[in-house]
Order: sequence, then structure tokens, then C-alpha cells
Amino acid sequence: MNMNNRPGLIACSLFLLALTACGGGGGSTAAPPSNTTPVTPPAATTRYFAYVTNRFSNDVWTYSFDATSGALTPVGAPVAAGSSPNDVAVGPSGKFAYVANAGSNDISTYSINATSGALTRVGTPTVAGNGPGHITVHPSGKFAYVMNASSVDVWTYSIDAANGALTPVGAPVAAGFILAPPSSLTVHPSGRFAYVVKSDFFGSGDISTFTIDAGTGALTFASAIDSSPYPSIISIDPSGKFAYVSNEGGGNTVSVFTINPTTGALTFVASTASGAQPAGVAVDPSGRFVYSANASSNDVSAYTINTATGALTAVGAPVPAGSGPFSVIVDPSGRFAYAQNQESNNITSYTINATTGALTALGAPVAAGSSPSSIITIRITE
Repeated sequence: MNMNNRPGLIACSLFLLALTACGGGGGSTAAPPSNTTPVTPPAATTRYFAYVTNRFSNDVWTYSFDATSGALTPVGAPVAAGSSPNDVAVGPSGKFAYVANAGSNDISTYSINATSGALTRVGTPTVAGNGPGHITVHPSGKFAYVMNASSVDVWTYSIDAANGALTPVGAPVAAGFILAPPSSLTVHPSGRFAYVVKSDFFGSGDISTFTIDAGTGALTFASAIDSSPYPSIISIDPSGKFAYVSNEGGGNTVSVFTINPTTGALTFVASTASGAQPAGVAVDPSGRFVYSANASSNDVSAYTINTATGALTAVGAPVPAGSGPFSVIVDPSGRFAYAQNQESNNITSYTINATTGALTALGAPVAAGSSPSSIITIRITE
């Protein structure tokens, strides 16, 4: 969800190159006039946007958000997706967005207007496995990975840098079995490893580590570690040292793992209490704070990270959200957090205390579509 799996910094930059030409007769080079005025490139403009998929209304809503206040403002009309859109991802270029449609078993591709943030559908949807639940883009922007809950596998796609088109790469990779379907997928910040979380109907679960081929994007199973009970979403800190997993179906905890920098293998550290049914977990861009969205207690828990061990310490009491917050995300600046409330059909916005990580709600929740299923925020600089 994620993005689940999945908060991060996305920027695209345009540069003005000043070219000078020289010439003259007799093999000499003319000196530039003494009154030449240096050309100053225009100042860069940074804009922030958020995208929310809505499972029941089968669409994607676009919002701009104020870099000072964090307030969300809807942009244009909702854009159609496939059936039951479950997750949204954006590549590091900030040019294209991808939506996994769990009902129609495909992926919708959109171009992003750098000025308004508006989405425009590109081509026809790309086929996926059965029940695509999560999608993530490789840090290089060259590959995308889709976790399919019903066919219990992960599909790899190459991304066309010019038009954003997806092309399947190789055969699907098994990601569990029918009684233990995958629930989330994320890629390590280094781009070398991928992690798939799965849990069965009896309370047990594990996390599989895959290595990633830098040339083709192909996944190869490397190891697995137990992560009971009922793990749901995995999020990795920006340094790539720690992984955090929300245990949604039981235990009401967030688990901490260290990451082996050579093999990508996970080692369990500890579990920390959360609210009821922690459905989503996110790490802030500074790597100092973690947040869990607690779907049954309708709130968000905040934690500080021990940068040496990865262990979590709760920051005060959980902060109220809407009804059924199933995911939470931190914006690329690290100043704001947003909880997607699946049952009350809205988004709760928060400011983040830069020192403590504590959350403060920003006014009333902002309307979304019917049953919002995921949210992502991006930053575009041009």
C-alpha cells in the first residue's frame, strides 16, 4: 500500500545550457565584447502533488498541496482507471504514474503534467497477473514490479523512458502459495533487492528477499524470514539499513528488521505496539520517524527510530484519523503526512514536528472518491 510500500523523493529537472561560439579570420579567435552580460538560467520551480486511487469509484484523484501549509486541493476531474484500482506508483522521473487494477487484472499508465499534476491516460492497460494488488518502480526508473495476490506471483516490466510503456520481462516469479498470498512488495533504495510480504489464514507469515538483476530487472529468490503474526505492509528507511512491517491481522505491532547490505537478508530486531489493526506503515525521508495507519482504532501512531539499531519508540498517543485508515504516507519534504481513510472516503492531513516527529491534524479531512485504496505524494522541480 504500501506504497505500502512505500514513501519517496521524486524530482525531474530541466537545465539551460549556455553555448558560446567563437570565430575570426587569420586563425585568431575574437574576444567577446567587454559589455557581455552573463545569461542567468531561470529559477527552478517546485510543485507538489498527491494521487489517490479509489477502489469502488474506479478512478484516480489528483491533488496539489501547498508546500507551506500542506493543504490538499483537488486538481481537475477524477481520471478513470481499470476495475478496483488498488495501488499507484510514480517513477523517479516524475513523468509517469502507474495504477494496479485488481479487478480488471491490468496496469493503467498515465503521463503527468509537470505544471498542474494532471494525469492523462497513455495507451491501453497492460496485462498483469490475477488480482494485482501492489506496484512499485525501481529506483533507476527502468523497471516496475507488480504483486498479484490471486495468482500469487510477481511480474517484472521494463519501462520505456520516452512514453512510459510497460513491457513484461521474463516469466512471473512465485511469491507464495494459495493459502499464503502476497500482501505487499517493495524495492530496496539501492535497487539491488526486492521484498515480498505474505501471510496465511492461520496467523503465520514471512518475508521473502529477492535479488534484482541490474541489467534485466529479473528477480531471483534469495532468502525468507518468519514474520508472524499476519504481516501486511513493508517499508524501508532511506538509508537501506532497516525494514518496518505492519502486522495487520494480529498482534497490533510494527516489527523492525535490519538489512544485510551484501545479501539483502533480514534479521528480526523487535516488535513495538501500535494501534488496532496496523494496515500501513511509512518511514519519513530523513529516516528518523515511522508512522503506522491503524485501521480499526482509526488513528495513526508515530515513532522515533534509533539510528543505530532501528528500534522504535512511540511518540505520544496515536493521533485520530478518519474511519478505516489503511495507509499513511509522508511527503518528499518530510513536513507533512497523509492518511487515506477507506471507510470515510477522505484524506486526513498532518504536519510533522521536525524535532519529535509528532503529528498535528490539519483541519477537516479532504474528500476522496469511493473507498480510497492508496495514496502517493511526489515533488516535481523544473
